[in-house]
Amino acid sequence: MRKFLVILRPALACFAVMSLLCGVVYTALATGAAQLLFPAEANGSMIRVTLSDGSVREYGSALIAQEFTKPEYLIGRPGEVSNLSPTSEEQAKLLQERIDWWHSFDPENKADLPADLISASGSGVDPNISPEAAEYQVARIATSRGISQDDVREVIAQHTTERFLGFLGEPVVNVLKVNLALDGLLG
Repeated sequence: MRKFLVILRPALACFAVMSLLCGVVYTALATGAAQLLFPAEANGSMIRVTLSDGSVREYGSALIAQEFTKPEYLIGRPGEVSNLSPTSEEQAKLLQERIDWWHSFDPENKADLPADLISASGSGVDPNISPEAAEYQVARIATSRGISQDDVREVIAQHTTERFLGFLGEPVVNVLKVNLALDGLLG
């Protein structure tokens, strides 16, 4: 038994030291550095708006999709994610259901439906859509709100992020920010 404890003691000591270093010290340093260097991101990239009475209200994260289904709002990507094969009949049926929904939701719009309005992102919480998907919705939003299409396009342009370094990625439109701006809550 004594021989067993002699072998076990260094293993337990190593376990305790590594747990303290990796589980407590490293976590505290990483969290502290994130709070110091990137406080908004470390706290969820929340969109906060100061209201006319001086109070501050949080409307959601700029990094997580919110669901909008009213005609006066920009609508993002579908939230449900599936593991279906792109060539499966079930996937084709799901995509057709989404296409049918869009056609019934906005029957006046005869333009080609952008792919990102019918296909979910890998995570199901993508807060952005393509500028083409935003443009597809401009007429409906303008009509629902009683404003010009140019006014809607201006708001969309204000909340469009261009390619990183001018060549990496694609331009994207943040759905939540556009909708808050359309409601007059964001500039």
